[in-house]
Amino acid sequence: MQFTLEATDAKSSARAGLIRTDHGQIPTPVFMPVGTVGTVKGVLPRSLVTDIDAAIILGNTYHLFLRPGTELIQSAGGLHRFMGWDRPLLTDSGGYQVFSLSNQRTLSEEGVVFRSHLDGTEHMFTPENVVDIQRQIGADIIMVLDECPAGDVTAEYARTSNDLTIRWAKRCLNRFHETESLYGHSQALFGIVQGVVYPEIRRESAERLVDMKFPGYAIGGLSVGEPAEQMYEMVEVVAPLLPEDKPRYLMGVGTPANLVENIARGIDMFDCVMPTRNARNGMTFTTEGVLNIRNEKWKDDFSPVDAGLDSYASTHFSKAYLRHLFMAREMLGPQIASLQNLALYSWLMREARARIEKGQFHAWRRDVAERLDTRL
Repeated sequence: MQFTLEATDAKSSARAGLIRTDHGQIPTPVFMPVGTVGTVKGVLPRSLVTDIDAAIILGNTYHLFLRPGTELIQSAGGLHRFMGWDRPLLTDSGGYQVFSLSNQRTLSEEGVVFRSHLDGTEHMFTPENVVDIQRQIGADIIMVLDECPAGDVTAEYARTSNDLTIRWAKRCLNRFHETESLYGHSQALFGIVQGVVYPEIRRESAERLVDMKFPGYAIGGLSVGEPAEQMYEMVEVVAPLLPEDKPRYLMGVGTPANLVENIARGIDMFDCVMPTRNARNGMTFTTEGVLNIRNEKWKDDFSPVDAGLDSYASTHFSKAYLRHLFMAREMLGPQIASLQNLALYSWLMREARARIEKGQFHAWRRDVAERLDTRL
């Protein structure tokens, strides 16, 4: 993996870059649709290419490990072949999912023992086997195992947790260097900065990980219930400490406004379930604001779902038709809404990049963030 910084904004920390992988190039800023178990729910891989132009999507180690299992994925030739996706993939290590099962896991220096949410069977993740599992999955970018504490833990717990995450990161890196990709393409291992909402712990985490010389860095443990301003504050602490010549990934964020504000703070990569999860409940993101498509006001509105975009879902269907599908509980409704929301997020990244390149990002930033989060 290679990262090239191509443009910066004079009035913020916003940047445009290019990540090169063996499965293709990723212009940044970039939003990665979440394909947790090898599928972006309700969206064909072909549509992710033709309608969304998604440069990269995300899978999850925890879920893929449990189902269908990494032995099956390896037998298929890796996740790219298994799911019919020939563009870049990133896998989260599963740390967030495991640590969200607070009553079903036991943490130790060696790793974490947890029970499957599917059938209650017991499993263990260690820094070493999480790397091995992600080798079997075959994603282009893989993540270290980390502990993701709750947002309200004490500073003492946050420091102890981060120390463990740092030790695990070193073990992951050692294991990564001891092993090779199974499918003939290169993989890159990213470190994950933790530290909850404590600036001094975040700084220490970033500095220690940078010393390990990972090819890229993620910021984890945010967007877990803390106010948005606190999230921005932590990004402002961490981003300047990360190398300029390596990609910066903010995990699990967020709304369109969150993305714009964090681009302004120097973030290159994002993922979040929001555009697809909320689409399945009728929340539709558009260039004019957020629609609850179930509302009566859209019943006889025959204007396009989003006249501001040129994607298939945005222009081919009316708001009235999309509302009808939801009210009739037709599966096509959530599918169209998912395509629309992903098209909006993809457009937002392309537009941000263009504005950075043209020196217009600062003027564009506030207007677009406020407009996209308006409830219509």
